[in-house]
Amino acid sequence: MESNNHQSPPQTTTSLTKKLKENLVFRSKWAELNGAMGDLGTYIPIVLALTLASDLDLGTTLIFTGVYNFVTGAIYGVPMPVQPMKSIAAVAISDRDFGIPEVMAAGICTGVILFVLGVTGLMRLAYRVIPLPVVRGIQLAQGLSFAMTAVKYIRKDQDFSKSKSKGNREWLGLDGLMLAIVCICFIMIVNGAGDDDDQHADETQNVQNRGRRWRRIVSACLPSAFIVFMVGVILAIIREPKVVKGFKFGPSSIQVVKIPKTAWKKGFIKGTIPQLPLSILNSVIAVCKLSTDLFPDKTVTVTSVSITVGLMNLAGCWFGAMPCCHGAGGLAGQYKFGGRSGGCVALLGATKLVLGLLLGGSIVKILSAFPVGVLGVLLLFAGIELAMCARDMKSKHESFVVLVCTAVSLVGSSAALGFVTGMIAHLLLRLRELGGSKKIESISSFWMHNP
Repeated sequence: MESNNHQSPPQTTTSLTKKLKENLVFRSKWAELNGAMGDLGTYIPIVLALTLASDLDLGTTLIFTGVYNFVTGAIYGVPMPVQPMKSIAAVAISDRDFGIPEVMAAGICTGVILFVLGVTGLMRLAYRVIPLPVVRGIQLAQGLSFAMTAVKYIRKDQDFSKSKSKGNREWLGLDGLMLAIVCICFIMIVNGAGDDDDQHADETQNVQNRGRRWRRIVSACLPSAFIVFMVGVILAIIREPKVVKGFKFGPSSIQVVKIPKTAWKKGFIKGTIPQLPLSILNSVIAVCKLSTDLFPDKTVTVTSVSITVGLMNLAGCWFGAMPCCHGAGGLAGQYKFGGRSGGCVALLGATKLVLGLLLGGSIVKILSAFPVGVLGVLLLFAGIELAMCARDMKSKHESFVVLVCTAVSLVGSSAALGFVTGMIAHLLLRLRELGGSKKIESISSFWMHNP
């Protein structure tokens, strides 16, 4: 009995080590490297804008988000993204009185609530209750929002410090419209619209599949997103040669952020309240739905995702790291470009960690010179990939709810408002089905003829 008890811990440790290795393994080296670039179209503009407008410590953010990336890749075994909390970032960029203490207070409060929702099981209840068409509506709205923002990045010059578009982008130049168009064409030729149809076709049409199989080999061996990103880095150095001389070696000094009482109040009201619906719907529920669609053999629960988002912010926001969450758009983008395992985001995390430790906040100099049009290209494909998740809605009932939810989310710029409208539309249609269409038509005809 005692000997068996002594032998059990090594078995548990061995199984855990095996699982971590499986989660971090590269399915394809070039494809995973390429997939790691799929989230940068969202990550870089937001973090850069906060660094320029709100004095966010980029070095600290890189270190913490690098650790987040590596840990989530090891836990989930899928390319689970780590993205800045967009609503909190938007308030910080637009409101000069919403500084770093308020940003960190908002992140901590959001993290506490998500952690509690995960631990108590309330998040799991929400996941079961919310119908799929409403989730797809949120995903479609977020995907289209990303795509429209990407087009804005491509067509217009951007001032990230003020979160505003300037004049039309010139056709030629190191950040010209022609560069973005060439990058779009290159990615489309290499990656196409996706490989779902190709995978199913392999089993049925051997002759026609030779071309498809060859295209998948080219896609796996030619990392289009990575090539496009590296072109952007080279062009940034060419545009601003002084950025290399401006590098300061060594990490940023990590200090605890002092958060006064007024910052807690302002952070919760202006940051946490608008961020919560987006975090619950897109960062937890939608990302779990999408993960199940893309990786049915992996188990990603809303409880664990809600807890990890909470812990990330409870750990990093005290030290000035940008409030972060997961996101369906980042997962879709990384999958689009070839990310298939946790090794994809672990590689990205290791890169962030090295840059944060080696160059600290001085890395902002090269990001400021990075061609915005190239970032727009990466964000465009991530948004389209996320929006295409709604293609599995077959019935008119489902499509109606999806489009209502999407329209309200986009026009109202609020995922919460779109969610409430989508739920009401779904419940009314269900009520109509339960009551019977003939009965409802007879009642309506009675009131029409007897006003």
